[in-house]
Amino acid sequence: MKQVELVLDARATLGEGPCWCPQRQRLYWVNIRGCEVHEFDPATGHDRVIRVPSHVGCVVLREGGGALAALQDGFHELDLDTGRVKKIGNPMPGRPDMRFNDGKCDPAGRFWAGTMAYADTPRAGALYCMETDRRISLKVPGVTCSNGLAWSLDSRRMYYIDTLAQEVSVFDFDVATGGIANRRTAVAIPVEMGLPDGMTIDSEGKLWVALWGGHCVARFDPDSGVCIDRIQMPVTCPSSCCFGGPRLDELYITSAWMDLTEEQRRAEPHAGGLFRVRPGVRGLPPFYFRG
Repeated sequence: MKQVELVLDARATLGEGPCWCPQRQRLYWVNIRGCEVHEFDPATGHDRVIRVPSHVGCVVLREGGGALAALQDGFHELDLDTGRVKKIGNPMPGRPDMRFNDGKCDPAGRFWAGTMAYADTPRAGALYCMETDRRISLKVPGVTCSNGLAWSLDSRRMYYIDTLAQEVSVFDFDVATGGIANRRTAVAIPVEMGLPDGMTIDSEGKLWVALWGGHCVARFDPDSGVCIDRIQMPVTCPSSCCFGGPRLDELYITSAWMDLTEEQRRAEPHAGGLFRVRPGVRGLPPFYFRG
């Protein structure tokens, strides 16, 4: 059994969106409900908190320095040194009932991020893409809980999770235009395994999916849809994962305590923590925003 290590007892209400920075050797992650972007230094164990004005779904790195974040009210620039935010645009103005959730950059440097309703209203959310010239377009409408994203090693497929659909979908992907087509199921996830949440891809093209409510992170072959590995977690709600470390052979896993009962919280004192495991395979560095 692979050893899961608690590296930060963060006790985040809703930890999410880990993103590794190879240049700084830091892990960036967010506490959505806490309105926080975190910068974790594995070498020292220090975790710096950057407070932002509203709920933050995700953060991505920008080529040349800095970052972008999807806050409750749209896409923003984020200065990682000063914490200053500057709004870029909001594709859903006047919707305080909605917020942004998970997001990532694609191989061409576009920023993809999705939305969901606070009330989990079916099909109220969507997946958006911000081009490198900062134009924002709707890509997938009718989403309930927009979540994990990943791209195949040849950049010809985009994997996507709408959590309550209980699957990882796959699209044909045109890296030159950002076009997606021919949506189908890559991995069907049984309800008893948990809800598919955040996701990453390894250097062998296999998908790692955090299973909310399922106590585990599972590795899937997207070609066959078969679960080929499983990391048992000491918490009920792992939320997302990414590879990091100098050799990109460490899997960092965020978690949350927001959906736990009082009894579960007592039984899981480290819920909301940041975890690390060496799964025996390497990951890939993140894609950067190129705008």
